[in-house]
Amino acid sequence: MAGGTALATVVLGELGKNSPVEAQTGAINLYSARHYDNDDALYQGFTKKTGIKVNLVEADADQLIERIKSEGANSPADVIITVDGGRLWRAKQAGILQSVSSKILTSAIPVSLRDPEGYWFSLSRRARVIMYNKAKVNPSQLSTYEALTDPKWKGKILVRSSSNIYNLSLTGSILAANGAQKTEAWARGLVANFARPPEGNDTAQIKAVASGVGDLAIANTYYLPRLAESKDPKDREMAAKIGVFFPNQRDRGAHVNISGGGVVKTSRNKEGAIKFLEYLVSREAQQMFANGGNEYPVIPGVPLDKNLASYGQFKADPLNPDVFGKNNAEALKIMDRAGWK
Repeated sequence: MAGGTALATVVLGELGKNSPVEAQTGAINLYSARHYDNDDALYQGFTKKTGIKVNLVEADADQLIERIKSEGANSPADVIITVDGGRLWRAKQAGILQSVSSKILTSAIPVSLRDPEGYWFSLSRRARVIMYNKAKVNPSQLSTYEALTDPKWKGKILVRSSSNIYNLSLTGSILAANGAQKTEAWARGLVANFARPPEGNDTAQIKAVASGVGDLAIANTYYLPRLAESKDPKDREMAAKIGVFFPNQRDRGAHVNISGGGVVKTSRNKEGAIKFLEYLVSREAQQMFANGGNEYPVIPGVPLDKNLASYGQFKADPLNPDVFGKNNAEALKIMDRAGWK
């Protein structure tokens, strides 16, 4: 993490009743599930622009949601940021967010990328795509998520566990498109084509495809540029073996998840919290998401990371994350019945 007075970082487990992250008029307290060092530049940019400091608490989104619930009216949190739309939906359902009215946010962020009632807002996008071994797969063989159940892919598909929120949201989007019966058939067909039982994160799936464990992986787009831009030459060699395919381009489009945030219901600095979210959708901040995080901006016209841009343009599924968030629980039941562990 970068230093300086603009940023104080606290690990969640260290927070107690005498938390150093107290309400301050000249600061906001951010609970974030984004564990990216380059986000420091975002916080420091906000402080430079507004004079408002950012006190940062990092943990997984579910831990942060439970923490805010347990803190109740005494929670010092002003803003919560997660890396999945499903968890923003959970935060809203948990009653820890408040509705925000901001012309800056509503004009900058498309309707499909924000809560219909203003409880949360997308800050960046990430597509969940098919990645393939260039030496083994011709992209003309690929088409849709649904087509991954074709027997020709038996023993060739790699993906992380069913409990992973990215897979829950992907399955939730398929559920919205195709209904429960067809989604369960899809999940069973996908499991039948697994190269191995799910293990590891998206980076592990990409590396396994590069190493020949399987031919295809389902992964979020930003993981591959990080390998391509790694200081480790072995990572760069693996990334060079991988191609990116955007599914469902002839129908609804590729599934897009988000990183986003909302203002905590008990915030003692609501004005500062809203200013922070507004700053994060400014062109300056969106460029940082694109360059530092290898993510797709939520506002048009912001140049992409060069590696991300090299994968080409694509049609995105316009499904609001609120929908696949609602579907997460049913999606997990379907995946469990299908044997996706």
